[in-house]
Amino acid sequence: MADMATPMSIRVAATLGLVERAGSTGATVEQLASDTGTSAPALGCLLDHLVAVGVFDLDADSGHYRPTDLGAQMSEDAPEGIRPLLDINSAGGRAELAFVELLGTITTGAPAYPHRYGRDFWSDLDSEPRLRRSFDAQMNWRFQTLAAQIAERFDWSRFPRVLDVGGGDGQVLAAILRAHPDVRGEVLDLPPTAAAAADRFAAAGLADRAAAVAGSFFDPLPEGADAYVLSDILHDWDDEHARRILTACRRAAGPDGTVVVIEPVRGQGSDTAIDLFMLMCFGGRERTVDELIGLAADCGLVLRDSGAMAEGRTVLEFRG
Repeated sequence: MADMATPMSIRVAATLGLVERAGSTGATVEQLASDTGTSAPALGCLLDHLVAVGVFDLDADSGHYRPTDLGAQMSEDAPEGIRPLLDINSAGGRAELAFVELLGTITTGAPAYPHRYGRDFWSDLDSEPRLRRSFDAQMNWRFQTLAAQIAERFDWSRFPRVLDVGGGDGQVLAAILRAHPDVRGEVLDLPPTAAAAADRFAAAGLADRAAAVAGSFFDPLPEGADAYVLSDILHDWDDEHARRILTACRRAAGPDGTVVVIEPVRGQGSDTAIDLFMLMCFGGRERTVDELIGLAADCGLVLRDSGAMAEGRTVLEFRG
């Protein structure tokens, strides 16, 4: 469990795209080194370890390395979708590497990501369009099943207008609108992601019912929506910032609006590993239902209903 050689070798293999480059027919170390611009002797050392742990096979006669079924999960188009979490140059893989600074987080309680990279995760995405694109793609993979479940297992038809706060490029809202033809909605997110949401709505034929708003949930939100949705948002933030987000939603919703919180709840859709990651990366954390209710109460919100919504997700419906 303390071995660092294997997890780092797998991450480097994913970053170099060795599975795609070798393909089902395999390739020699010299071919792979030429394709990746790496040192052939060093790459051979890496590949031999990947063979030892069952990620690649080596045909001794041809000298070809080819991925095993296990290794094929690192492919860009593999249904497991783990490549973005392993690729060191993607937002997810880059964030995982901040775990090397975990001792500092445990000592001070502050997130490790800024200590390693000189700025927090969200500022990193703002500064590097490539990272933001990879993060949005990772979220799309993460919600490819959840979006339909969220849309179909909750009565959104009660809300003529929905504002998905921090809703990424519109994947969840698009699913809601497809499942509930009488609902209209907007996604609010930072400008590059909001632009991607507008493109999604246009491509899906939803532009007459869906729009994208560029903005931050730390600023005053557009008023007048019937439901303000926070999907996988609060666990990214510490209690102080989570209260600011909930308060902004309550103010915009007014006395007649609803705030819908969709979260993985500690012990029900989240585990200790993701809890530790949230702390290390963002200074956030997974919370229990009671902790979420308490946060909302601090912001003048009262629980109206709650329950399981989607795989690993709980919905909590609040009114001001």
